[in-house]
Formats: sequence, structure tokens, C-alpha cells
Amino acid sequence: MKVKLLTTISFLTYQLSISQTEKLLHGKVVYQNSVIKDVEVINKTAKTSTKTNDSGEFSILVKAQDSLLFFSKDYYFTRLKLKAKDIETNKITVNMVIKPEELDDVVITQVKFQKVEFDREAVNKIYVDKQSRDLSSYTGVNNGTIRNPAQISFPLGGGKPKKRYEIDERFKKMATAYCPPDFFRNNLKLNEEQKQLFLEFCDADPKSKTLIDHPNVLSIMDFLYTKNEEFKKLE
Repeated sequence: MKVKLLTTISFLTYQLSISQTEKLLHGKVVYQNSVIKDVEVINKTAKTSTKTNDSGEFSILVKAQDSLLFFSKDYYFTRLKLKAKDIETNKITVNMVIKPEELDDVVITQVKFQKVEFDREAVNKIYVDKQSRDLSSYTGVNNGTIRNPAQISFPLGGGKPKKRYEIDERFKKMATAYCPPDFFRNNLKLNEEQKQLFLEFCDADPKSKTLIDHPNVLSIMDFLYTKNEEFKKLE
């Protein structure tokens, strides 16, 4: 009995020491069995970071329950919650998902349009038929229709064009690009309709403009987490 008790206490002490002591974790970041270099690996809990080398490998100090973030501009952001067994294994593989490629310009060549046939006699026939049904030209009585409606115009806006305002959606695009869809659904607990309202709510905060000038995945996530708590209180 004493032996079992001592064994249990030793095991718990060992587990506690693992969870409280930082260890150097080694890992590799890949996409479909191809290594990815220059991926930013961030320990969100310890506020430290590193990058993968040409072989997609990285090393970073961690402890159990730390949150690791993996960010690259060409791939969706990935988050990993470390467990004790991950640290014991000391060799993890992280699979990232590539973003769809966006085309800046689309060039269209040799566009052929079908020739529109114009039948002058058919047009004249329609015009004559319309005039024959218009009794106002003969009786002077208006039947309620507007004659030559194409010649009537109404001035709008007092004759002066109104100033057009462009909507600044840079923050919304940046937040969507830096964070995958499941981040809003799983981490922030927002459905698609709530996500759009939430991004507009964040865009109204002046701090969002500073993030546009100096984008950083860790700063963006902290900002979204903070604004999400405020957003939930408004519902």
C-alpha cells in the first residue's frame, strides 16, 4: 500500500514538474508533405516567438497548456494548445492550409460579340402602329399616357452632384485574411451574421486603424478577443 502511494505521489510530482517547467520544443511546419519556411511561430502565453528555417523546422521554449500560433501571409492562421504528451514527445508536426490565390488583373483577349441586326422597316411599323392608337393627336383628349417619355427628364440633387464617400474596409479584409473562418466560429463563438456585425463594431474603434498601419497577428488577435467581450455585452 505504501509502495503504491509513493508511486502515485512520485507520478503526480513528475507531471506537475513537467507542466510548470519550460522545455525546448522542436517541431516542423508542413503543407501537404512540403515544408514551409519563414513561418512565424508565436508562444502567445509566454509572449515569445521564432521562425521556421529552410527545412520548416523550429525550436521554442514552452510548457504545458501554452498556446502556439503559426502565421504566414500565404496560409491560414493555425493555433495549437500544447499538452504534456506533446512536450514529452518533443517533436510535433503542424499542418497549415494554404489561402486561395487572388488575381490582381484579369486579361481578356479576342472577345467576339454577336452582331445585332437592325430592321428599319420593323421599327417604323411599330412607330406607326403606336401613333395610330394615340387618339390624343386627333381628339385633343389625353388618355393618361405620356407622349415621348424619353424626352422628359427630372433634375436630381439640386443640379449639383453629391460628394461620394468611399467605405474603408481595410480592417475587415485584414482581420479576415489573418484569421481563418473557424477562428471566428470556434474561438470567438460567432456565426456568419454575427461575424459581419462584429467586424463593423471593431472597425469603429480607432485602434483598428493603428493595426492597419502596423499589422501583427498577435496584436490583431488580442484586439479581437478584447472587442469580442465588449460585443457580447451589447447583445
